[in-house]
Formats: sequence, C-alpha cells, structure tokens
Amino acid sequence: MADSMDIDDSLYSRQRYVLGDSAMQQMAQSAVFLSGMGALGVEIAKNIVLAGVKAVTLHDCKRCEVWDLGTNFFIREEDVVEAVHSRVAELNPYVQVSVSTDVLDDSTDLSFLKRYQCVVLTETKLSLQKRINHFCHSQQPPIKFIGCDVFGICSRVFCDFGEAFEVSDPTGEEPKELFIQNISQGNPGVVMCMDSRTHGLQTGQSVCFKEINGMTELNGTTHQVTVLSPYSFAIGDTSSFQAFAHGGIFRLVKTPKTFNFVCEHHLQLVCFNIDGFCILIHIVTSCCAHLQTSELVRCVSRCARGCLPPLAAAVGGIASQEVLKALTGKFSPLQQWFYLDAIEVVQPLQYLPAEEFAPRGDRYDALRACIGESMCLKLHKFRVFMVGCGAIGCEMLKNLALLGVGLSRHSGEICITDPDLIEKSNLNRQFLFRPQHIQRPKSTTAAAATLEINPEMQIDAHLNKVCPATEDIYSDAFFSHLNLVVTALDNVEARRYVDSRSVSNQKALLDSGTMGTKGHTEIIVPYLTESYNSHRDPPEEEIPFCTLKSFPAVIEHTIQWARDKFESAFSHKPSMYNMFWQSHSSAQDVLQRMMAGESMEGSFQVIKLLSRRPTHLDHCLALARLKFDKYFKRKALQLLHSFPLDTRLKDGSLFWQSPKRPPSPIEFDLNDPLHFSFVVSAARLFADIYNIPYSEEVKRIFNTSIWHIETDETVKKPDQLKMTVSSEEEREAISQLQEAISSNSVTPERLRMTPLFFEKDDDTNGHMDFVASASALRAQMYAIEAADRLQTKRIAGKIIPAIATSTAAVAGLVSMELIKVAGGYGFELFKNCFFNLAIPVMVLTETAQVKRTQIRDDISFSIWDRWTIFGHEDFTLSDFMSAVKEEYGIEPTMVVHGVKMLYVPVMPGHNKRLKLTMHKLIKPSAGRKYVDLTVSFAPEVDGDEDLPGPPVRYYFSRESKSGEKA
Repeated sequence: MADSMDIDDSLYSRQRYVLGDSAMQQMAQSAVFLSGMGALGVEIAKNIVLAGVKAVTLHDCKRCEVWDLGTNFFIREEDVVEAVHSRVAELNPYVQVSVSTDVLDDSTDLSFLKRYQCVVLTETKLSLQKRINHFCHSQQPPIKFIGCDVFGICSRVFCDFGEAFEVSDPTGEEPKELFIQNISQGNPGVVMCMDSRTHGLQTGQSVCFKEINGMTELNGTTHQVTVLSPYSFAIGDTSSFQAFAHGGIFRLVKTPKTFNFVCEHHLQLVCFNIDGFCILIHIVTSCCAHLQTSELVRCVSRCARGCLPPLAAAVGGIASQEVLKALTGKFSPLQQWFYLDAIEVVQPLQYLPAEEFAPRGDRYDALRACIGESMCLKLHKFRVFMVGCGAIGCEMLKNLALLGVGLSRHSGEICITDPDLIEKSNLNRQFLFRPQHIQRPKSTTAAAATLEINPEMQIDAHLNKVCPATEDIYSDAFFSHLNLVVTALDNVEARRYVDSRSVSNQKALLDSGTMGTKGHTEIIVPYLTESYNSHRDPPEEEIPFCTLKSFPAVIEHTIQWARDKFESAFSHKPSMYNMFWQSHSSAQDVLQRMMAGESMEGSFQVIKLLSRRPTHLDHCLALARLKFDKYFKRKALQLLHSFPLDTRLKDGSLFWQSPKRPPSPIEFDLNDPLHFSFVVSAARLFADIYNIPYSEEVKRIFNTSIWHIETDETVKKPDQLKMTVSSEEEREAISQLQEAISSNSVTPERLRMTPLFFEKDDDTNGHMDFVASASALRAQMYAIEAADRLQTKRIAGKIIPAIATSTAAVAGLVSMELIKVAGGYGFELFKNCFFNLAIPVMVLTETAQVKRTQIRDDISFSIWDRWTIFGHEDFTLSDFMSAVKEEYGIEPTMVVHGVKMLYVPVMPGHNKRLKLTMHKLIKPSAGRKYVDLTVSFAPEVDGDEDLPGPPVRYYFSRESKSGEKA
C-alpha cells in the first residue's frame, strides 16, 4: 500500500469506512518512532501497525524479564531475552517494522528523529520527554509528539502537534442530507425540514443546497446557519429570491479546524525529587480527588511499580488513535492532556497487608503489585464463558491471558464459542489471526494463539452459536458452573438472548461494542444492576415497501432495492425451486396432480423457471439483457403511464414533487460501461444458480449477440406472481410441464438450482458487481446521485465501520470491570463507559441500579429474583398455588408455562385443572428436573391489571435440585 498508494480493500475495508481513503494514504506515507516496549508501548505498536502506517521503529534498550510475560503479550517464555520485533512485524505485511536499541538520553543527538512524522515516548524519564518534545516542536513542519505512560493504576497521555495543526474532519460523522419542506422569502430566510426531521445542526455551521424548485438561486450555494429549532434554521436574506415551490435538499458542509499546541516544556507540574513521579502526582491529584491525599499517595505509590494490563490496553487504544490523528489530520486531537485511573479497582484492597503485593518471581508480579495475591488467585480460579471471537474477542482473550484468568492448575477455565471462519478483512483488527489462518475457525485459532501468550490457561473452544437451538449445550447446568459471561458480539439480537440466559441463571455479564471510533461498555451484575434487556434502543427505521418499489428518493433506497433483487432472483427463487422438487417425487407426479385439479403451492412459478431454464452461457446473457429492460426501462414507462409528469393530487399539488422523483427510462447502450457491467454480472449470477460454467468468453458472446435482442413491451411481466390463478394460466403451466417432460429435459440436474448467499467481501464472485451496477442504474433512472462501490458495499453489506484502536480501548475498559466482578465489589465501584475517540470524549458513569417491582407493601421482586417451589409426583396445580402463598405470602391468579396457559380463572374448564398434577399439566420431557413458570397476582384495586411476578422455578421433586437439567 505504501508504494503504489492502492488500498488493499480485502484487508482494510472496515477501517476505510472509519478513516477514509485520504487518511489511509497519508498514513501509508508516514513513519513513526516508538520508544518503550512495555505494556503500553506494545499496545500502541500493535494498533498502529494494524492500521497501516508506512514504517515503525521500535526502540527499547531493556532486556526482557519474566516480569514482562504478564504485561507484554508478544513475549514468550522460551525467548525472554528476545525482542518483540518479529511478532509485531507479522501483523501487517505492508508496514516496515525496524528495531533500535541505541541509547536515548539527555546527550543523544536527536537529528535522527527528523525522518519521522510522529514520535511516541513511553517509559521515558520526564527530562528526556521534555527535551525530545522541544526538539519536535521546533522543527518545520513540526514532528508530532506524544508522551504517554501507565504507572500501575494511573495513566496519562500528552499530545503536541505544533502551533497550527489543521484537522480536515473534526468529528468524522457522515453529513446527513435532509429534504426541505419550505424556505421563506425574508431576511432572514427560514428553512423548514420535511416531516419534522431534526437537522442536527449547530449555529455557525454551513450547509449547501441542491434540487430546489422555485427558489433556484440557492442551488449550488453554501450558507452559514443560525439554528432556530430542531427542525428549522435561518440562512440569511432570501427576500430578493424567487418564491420557493417544492423540493430541495440541504447537506452539512464540513469545514477544517486549526488546533494550537504548546510544548510540554512550558507546562507547569508539581515536581518531586524523584524524576518522573511528578507526572504521577499530577495525574492522581487531578483524577482522584475523592480519596484523601495520604490514602491516595500510599495507594498509588504502592501500585506504581506494577502494571494493570487492561489499563494499558485502554490507554494504548486512545494513544494509538492520537498517532493516527497526528499523521492524517483526521478527527480532533486531545487538548493536550488525558488522564485515566483505575482507583476503583484497588480501593477495596488498600488495607491488605504488604505481603499481598510482594513479588514472587513469576509472570504475575506486575499485576500482583496492583491487586494483590488474593485477587490474582480469584482470577486464576475464574470460569468465564465468552461469546464471540472477533475483534473484541481477540482483545479480551489477550487481556484474560495477561490477567491469568482461568488457569488449569486452579481449576479455572475459559469457554469460548464462535461459528465463523477467519476472513482476510478480519486481520486488520483481530490481531490473534495471521494470513495462514484464513478460512480456519475463529474460536480454535484464537484459543491456540492465546495459549501461546499464557500456556497456563485452560481454554475450551466451541464452534456453536448461542441461541435457542443450542440450549441443550449451553443449558442451565452449563451456566451453573460459570462465574461470568462476556459478550463480544456484533448484533443486538444475540446480545439480548445471551443477556436473558445470564439473568435467568443469575450470572454477571460484561457487554461491550464499537462502531468506528465509538465504543461502549455495560456491566451487568446480579442483584445490583439492570440488565441489557432493561433498556431498548429505538428500532431502525425501515424503508417503506412502496418507496423501494417505485419511489426511491436517496441512494440508500436504490442500494437496498438492488440487494432485494439479488436476494429474490439468486437466493429465494433457487431455494424455493429446490424445496419444491425435494417435496415431490417426480415431475410426472406433479403433472398428474395438477391435471387432476389439485392446487400445489409454488408450482406455477417453479414450472415457469423449469421451462425457461437456460442451458448455455449465451442464454444467461439473453436473460440478463431482458432484466435490464424490465428493471430500467419498462418499470419507468409503466409508472409514467400511470402517473404522467403533470399529475396532480386532490389538493392541487404535483404528484411528482420531493421526495418523489419521476423516473426516466434508460435505453440500453452496449458502449456504456455501466450497462455492460450490469448485464455481464447478472449473466454470471444466472450461470451460477443454473450450474452453467462461466468464463470470460461471456464478453465476446455479449458483443456479438445480445445487442440485437428485441423486447416486447406488451408481454406479461415474467416474474409477476398473482394471488389467484386463472384456468388459462393453469393450462399454460400444465402445457409447459408436459413439453418439458416430453423433450426429456426433466433430469435430476435440471431439477436442482444453486442458491447464492450474498458475500460482500469476495470481489471475484460477482455479487457486488451486480448490486453496485443495479443500484447505480436505478439511481440514474431516478436522478439520484450515485454512490461509489465502497459506499455501496457498506450499505448493501450492512458493514459496521471498525478500527483496532477503539476495539483495544473498549476491551481494556471492560476487562478492568472483570476484576471488580471477581472481587465481588459493591454497586458504587462499577462503571459503564461511552467514548468517541474522534472528538475525543470519554464518559464514565455509574451502572443503572436494579429496579424492584412492588406486588404488595411487603412483597417486591427484581429481574434477578426467582422463586422456588419443590413438588412431588402427586403435587397438583392447587398445591402449587398454595405453596407459593405459603412460601411468599401471596397466591397467584394466573400460571403460564412458556406460551401455554396452565391456569387462567376466566378460561372455561381451567378451574377443573386445579386438581390435576403438575406432571400431567406440564408433561415434562424425560430427564427434565424443573420448569420455569410465569405467575401473576391480583391487583390491590379492583379493575387494575394483574401484577406480574418473578419467574417461579418448579422442581418436580426435592431430590432433582441436586441434578438440575434445563
């Protein structure tokens, strides 16, 4: 990438959506000097090499020791005197990684730094940091300088990018385009957003206008805004402009911003005679005002000689993002200090005896200096279930290895599961994987790589999804042996399911996620906090069907339309075709049943596919060429016939006005590359589903034959499926099937198709070629500004932008909370976090305290409560209800098992059920020891709704408690 400036999309695709190509290319021309290969330095090295800078020099004069095994994940037991260079270098083949072991001190000639665009110092004494910072600041242009350190439980980052550092994109947010409802004539003119959409603008920002009818003077112009309300803003004098008619779109214009930095040499710090400790005191006095000074100094100084690996991971992610900002001018840099501490982690441990923190000559000495031997042992014994082994999963496994979680000699264990295989695009963030691992399972590969970091761990790797279908594997009995559940997932549905299983089994859960430079952590602790399911984000806004079908307004609509066409033609129809022929013994049998008048679901469409099935590549091209006219010509003609351009609504307004756009039919042109691309890509996909060999010969066939295909505008649409079928259509289907049978074309091969499953990351399969060309043609048909292939791929593939820096930061933050869970800490010490490294901002908040639902004045429950009733073979429903009243002080009025209502008083015959045994009512499967029932209670005031209660676990016998099976 560094030489050709071509960006390897198969590797960097997720990161490109975060940084953009311009920033990526600037990184590919930049060199970084990084000093200090301790816990923080190696995190920064990992992140910036994964990001794809041109060159990195790793500087360190120290020899590796056993101590470093607990802080540096690239050091192994067998090579404790070796450097980490080779393992960093193999992260990214595009990055030149070199090593320097030269002495760097107050007498070193610093002129060698001129060949670098950024200098990063860790584990460097303060006087040398100031000297190097002053040298970098004085260069023209300035060398960007970052100084950062982790002192046990405290950390700091300092940035100096020169006196006039220009940032091209301060926020990284994609500018929204919004439709305009009205623009007034006046001074100032006021712009109203359509459909009361919020504009999200701030006074002083600028917007540009396009597609306005009437007040055309605004088209193509840029105006500064004054916000009047969430839905309106003023733009200056429009009194002399023509009156606004309809339509129009505005878009935020991004403006560069200049940041001024001062040299660290000029900043005032409280200094002690121990060099470097001044920085530590500056950190802790700023961050930890909630502790008394004597306690603070004692706690911090004791930990300062050690290292908390998750804190190094979090700060490493933050500092690495600052390096990328320094090289690219993308996103707002820190101004100029950042502090982060883990005081809550050690606060309950401060009165332990000194022996707890004494070194023992093993890999955990640095950690032990911070949290003590007893806490280390708790971590060693911990049993963790982690769902997902992607980017966050890899970072979490690294942190767990450095913390010594789940050691085999202490009967600890980490169980991980992920059904996915490794793709090349994963290598940009999922640092445990290498090119030779592509197409191997993520979970087993990650487990093997983690054991290289810490061979003492016990890791059980699975290839399963965690979902209702696998509850026989991840049963209540499985959960009963766990201490903690960790989610490293990329979708909300899976998170909700894992959360529900964790709550049901009363297990703590650590959730985290990222989107680009944003990250969040959520800590869920039994009986203390709310769960993930306690809150719900607003649902994603779905595109109305009529908009997709006939009235696209923005590029997202045309891209989704193209995806839908792919799914319909190349996935759904082949799948339906296969299912039909798998369900029926033969074509002759289908024919006989149809001739007898039997209605067979899907038969007409399947027979049509069979009768028109292509047998050669030129047939596929002909089919693709017909699709072109259907999609981009006939559809437009039909719409304009139904709604001519001068059509008006009942109120007199034009039918075709914003956001509706009138289509323009497209005539096929062989010389148009977009037309050519659509037909060739569609033909290739038809060949795939019909099992016809495909070759580049398609282009010659296309040039000689397809140009002259005539299309009949009067024929019935071939893919139209009507709700009712006339006798004529039935006769036609029977005739087509008879003809296929008589011509011996009904062979086992012809009764099979190959459904395609959309794969966005394989540029050789033609999937994105079809979607990109189809979307671009539909955009052209509706006069919508087309998207490039990269943007189309993101929207069509629902790609979540991702970068290693935020992944490292979020995993580090959530791993610090893991220590608190292991220690059984109180509610006030747990912290949720939200950050956006682009702005940059980090917000640490208390977790949401669990709420209790009141049933009666003296009876309440939370999501974590579960009532228990023990029964026996003759235990009746009436006995169950009496037992609940006796045990918990209130009698249920309704009992439900899953979706089955066991007892609802108003239901006919339900009172007779009171005498039936629970065994007969529930009919448990063999070996099942218990069921969870839902109960509700009568309200205190007549007329109110019944009050829900907690789940009631009913054991079929008291003995079954010892041998639980979900």
